[in-house]
Amino acid sequence: MSLLGNWSYPTAIKFGAGRIKELPLACAQAGIKRPLLVTDKGLADLPITKDTLDVMDGAGLGRGLFSDVDPNPNETNLTAGVKAYKAGGHDGVIAFGGGSGLDLGKMVAFMAGQNRPVWDFEDIGDWWTRADADAIAPIVAVPTTAGTGSEVGRASVITNSETHEKKIIFHPKVLPSVVICDPELTVGMPKFITAGTGLDAFAHCVEAYSSPHYHPMSQGIALEGMKLVIDNLPRAYADGTDIEARANMMSAAAMGATAFQKGLGAIHALSHPIGAMYHTHHGTTNAICMPAVLRLNAPAIMDRFDLAAGYLGIKGGFNGFQSFVQEFNDSMAIPRRVGELGVTNPDIDTLVKGALIDPSCGGNPIELNKDNLTQLFHDVL
Repeated sequence: MSLLGNWSYPTAIKFGAGRIKELPLACAQAGIKRPLLVTDKGLADLPITKDTLDVMDGAGLGRGLFSDVDPNPNETNLTAGVKAYKAGGHDGVIAFGGGSGLDLGKMVAFMAGQNRPVWDFEDIGDWWTRADADAIAPIVAVPTTAGTGSEVGRASVITNSETHEKKIIFHPKVLPSVVICDPELTVGMPKFITAGTGLDAFAHCVEAYSSPHYHPMSQGIALEGMKLVIDNLPRAYADGTDIEARANMMSAAAMGATAFQKGLGAIHALSHPIGAMYHTHHGTTNAICMPAVLRLNAPAIMDRFDLAAGYLGIKGGFNGFQSFVQEFNDSMAIPRRVGELGVTNPDIDTLVKGALIDPSCGGNPIELNKDNLTQLFHDVL
């Protein structure tokens, strides 16, 4: 089977190895003539970024680049990105990279034409309607990892550097107009990034599948996304040049982000404040939190995972799935506690407060409160 496709759900996606060469066509499709490529500091000097800039330049699109993006992007990065966008006379953004580059790039396109602070557009109620939709610049997204799925999302996660809170900024027009999913761009990822990002995609699918909200389409996508990760992440981890495994992981990442329209839960409610306060890798933090959250949610999700386990090739129903998740983490050298990521003397009271106000909190199948969140943080820290 050829892993090549042109999809229109949830946006226009050009999927397949080598398709980064179609970036000029994607920009034309989005109506962009002078793009700013936004990526993170770690990617800026790598060959995949240089080659992409060469593709842009060769098509007359220039070499506009902004890379002052932290692993957990914040409003300071955003302000600098908007300044670079305006100074360069750009008319659209190529959001390039993992979650940080994609999220920040989308926000540069969003905020370049707004007159209110970014926090006024947090994903609360109808706050998104405060934005001038006509002033949002077009976006082409190019993921270089297989994890967050931000390339198919209508929001970005931005850290408030003053309060150390992660905020979700939402608007329907933040969904990129065109996405290029080229698995060749992920070949150079080191093992720990392959594992962390891949398990981020897995967490998205697990939480979407666990969510109590009614959304059968997302439920089906989440189930197939879990299977793709289970079948392909070990292969990509063992051999980074396995293009078939890399392609299937890139699909799983997009599927996870599409599925979690159904909701996330305690995994993300825990990992968001931990990441905001201690700057841990998001996907790895999710993976560490997953076993404890599965134990908490067991009474509410056992039946559905009893059904799913057989399809996923796991014996023993929900209990077998629980055991598998820990073994899956262990097989890719994921720590069992966040402390092993460098978190020392954690402020659990502040973390609990952050989790309680995180939007993911409301999507958990069991209601989260101060007591059970405190216990969860003790379990993972």
